[in-house]
Amino acid sequence: MDDGPPSAAYVGIEARASGRFWLAIVLTGLGSGASAAALTLILQFVQHLMWPDAGATLLDAASEATPWRHILVLLGAGLLTGAAQIVLVRLTSGNSIDITAAIWFSAGRLPALRTLGSAVLSVIVVGMGASLGREGAPKQAGAVIANALSDRASLSDEERRLLVACGAGAGMAAAYGVPLGGALFALEVLRGMLALRLVLPALLTSVIATTTAWLVLPDAPTYVVAKFVSSAPNLLLALVVGSIAGLASVAFVRAIAWADRNRPEHRWRLVAPILTLGLLGLVSIRFPQLLGNGKDIAQLAFADQVPLALLLMLVVLKPLATISCLGSGVPGGLFTPSLALGAILGAILGHCCAFLWTDVQPALGAILGAGAVLAATTQGPISAVVLMMELTGQGRSFVTPLLLAVVIATLISRNIEPRSIYDARLTDEEIAQRQRLREPAKR
Repeated sequence: MDDGPPSAAYVGIEARASGRFWLAIVLTGLGSGASAAALTLILQFVQHLMWPDAGATLLDAASEATPWRHILVLLGAGLLTGAAQIVLVRLTSGNSIDITAAIWFSAGRLPALRTLGSAVLSVIVVGMGASLGREGAPKQAGAVIANALSDRASLSDEERRLLVACGAGAGMAAAYGVPLGGALFALEVLRGMLALRLVLPALLTSVIATTTAWLVLPDAPTYVVAKFVSSAPNLLLALVVGSIAGLASVAFVRAIAWADRNRPEHRWRLVAPILTLGLLGLVSIRFPQLLGNGKDIAQLAFADQVPLALLLMLVVLKPLATISCLGSGVPGGLFTPSLALGAILGAILGHCCAFLWTDVQPALGAILGAGAVLAATTQGPISAVVLMMELTGQGRSFVTPLLLAVVIATLISRNIEPRSIYDARLTDEEIAQRQRLREPAKR
């Protein structure tokens, strides 16, 4: 991800930065922001329709819902997923809807109907309780809009790759209100290249998308956290959290890769989601924290409001629920589930370290774990740090230990497993090909 001498393709982006390209950037930002707002409203509507009994959050409502609601709602989500997946597969015989693979190997070209259908399906089933993230839908929508505008503007393949990455990052930025983090995510994680010549398009797209979404969505931090104090024990906590988070991230990425490779085919596309989500509904009667993308349990971990015994069970059950949903063919994102896993793991380590050093704050361990696992699973340390600062609005009080934890976790994971959760489905040959595609920008 060096910013070395530009290749001819990248020079072309700068030299031929025509009005068409920048108009496409502006329109992509507007479309990504509007679609992110619409998809978020759909998710909220479905969630309140399916879990109406109590509380402002899915966890509150699910905690007070009857056992039959858990089972029936999740069975319904499984039936909807199975039926919709069969229809979506028949919509196109084109390339994969995976954004990372499309950017690297298809110049960002995506099958529009199938991708948008998958995006809408994912927010519906996540609202019903599937244990996956909601960011996958706005990312897909932003990428489709960028791809369509690339066709209209007759952009080059390299311009299209950049625009599609910017659109996907802008969709995520708008959904969570994180303009800087979304731009960095687009370049560092999706495009695989933090180069200064690419920053302005990414920033402009994310800023426009986020501002557009703020017309409908609240302009507030996603997570509310306390301020933390700097201390030697907290730096030691960062060392512990970073080391273990790096190893845990390797296991999580490899489990995601296994689940993705073994997704059901043919008639099992209908059966597997029903069985998996039905089982999730049954288990969620005892553990409602397993439902949804993990935002609620992460918030409680950040506030040190989860008992250690429950954390020890959730650190196994929550990722298992996510992996099972993904492996059964349920569409959804992995950003918030990764963050939630890190928060749970970090909170556990914070409690353990507090027995040795009384000045350690378990809530800080949750913050450090969330950022460290996010960085290690996405292979995007810079974007992960910025995202944690924007998501909480309290970056200054924890940035030093967070940086330490993120660096350690990323170094460990990168040296063991080169893939991220977003390119877990790529084969070894595709990973090697992607590396060769990166080389010209480094010479």
